[in-house]
Amino acid sequence: MGLGWAAFRLRAFERSPRLCYNAAQRGLSFSALLDAKSMQPSLFGLANSNKDFAQKLSWGKNTFNNTFPTALACYMDHLGFEPVYLTLDENLQIVHSKISVAETFGLSPKSPEIFFAFEADFVPYRKLIVGKLPRIDLVTQQRDTCLRGLEIKLTALPDNSTCELKEEHYGCEIVIRQDTIIYLALSLILNCLETGQLDRLKEIVSVGEQIKDWTNTEEILERFSELVMVVNQIALDQLPYQKPIILQPIWKTLGKTPQLHNDALDFFVWSNLAFTRLFLDSMRSLESISRQMRSTAWLVKMLYDFAAQSRFNPKKITDLMTYKVNNDKAFAINGKLTNPYMKCPELSKPRIKKEEIKEIILGGGQRLLSPERRFDALIFYTQAELFN
Repeated sequence: MGLGWAAFRLRAFERSPRLCYNAAQRGLSFSALLDAKSMQPSLFGLANSNKDFAQKLSWGKNTFNNTFPTALACYMDHLGFEPVYLTLDENLQIVHSKISVAETFGLSPKSPEIFFAFEADFVPYRKLIVGKLPRIDLVTQQRDTCLRGLEIKLTALPDNSTCELKEEHYGCEIVIRQDTIIYLALSLILNCLETGQLDRLKEIVSVGEQIKDWTNTEEILERFSELVMVVNQIALDQLPYQKPIILQPIWKTLGKTPQLHNDALDFFVWSNLAFTRLFLDSMRSLESISRQMRSTAWLVKMLYDFAAQSRFNPKKITDLMTYKVNNDKAFAINGKLTNPYMKCPELSKPRIKKEEIKEIILGGGQRLLSPERRFDALIFYTQAELFN
């Protein structure tokens, strides 16, 4: 029987590279992992995280929308696929390249030293603000060192604005939180500090000295073109230093139906500078302050306050500078507007097939999902098809 068990274990190893991957990440032998953990609910590559995937709480709706994309990135890295990277060029246009998952996370996802902290603080930013630092979706760490602070946007393809169009025109809606603007400002500030450009930042944002009341709609409208110039100039200065800030995995359905397309999943990464185009390019009128314009004003005010005081108060800025616009989110942009930025072969034909989801969600984890009308619900209701 010993030989038979050994042969079974070898065949399991050959058929289950995901187990080998998780074992290597933990610094365990494959045998030890197979004995101890392989049958517990888990996600591919997330051996080291602040979530216990054996507990139903770790599969809740908000948590899953962060943990599954991270596991998807690890799985794509295992297959040798690189996410599509959206960056800004010298003409302030978004361009595509590829970025390794290791560069996205700041460390190889295969490393036994990588740690995934979900809904956590990016500690290096604490000293740059007054008050409490908002949490971000994912902080990657190596031992006690924070590597990346990343927002995650798990988005459906197509959205309501593009579902009736031809597939090449499909796009995803992206909803941006206030906290993402705060983290954008902090990433730009940290870039300036790390590259010795603080004096240059002070020079660029000095236009803020001419604004007497940042809460006054008329005054902001009068100076708004200058605020746009501030953001664009900072972007041009920081082109060599742009870094990932938003992870945007996509899940593709058959039109508007709740059925996954066979070509189901892929992964996009936005740099901090490319992200600025989402609100700068989508502004349509200067007659009143839109959400996108308010986000621009927030960003410049945060940078201006830091240049003047070496810190800024994000809550005070977002609470006071409302301009009679609801404060539930920063802004949203629909698929008709995101398609031109994201259009590429990976958007038209995502590289991960729907049957591969069972290689990412492991140990019966799909049974712990809390179904809603979103991606985790779709998997829950179609699990017989996906996991047989």
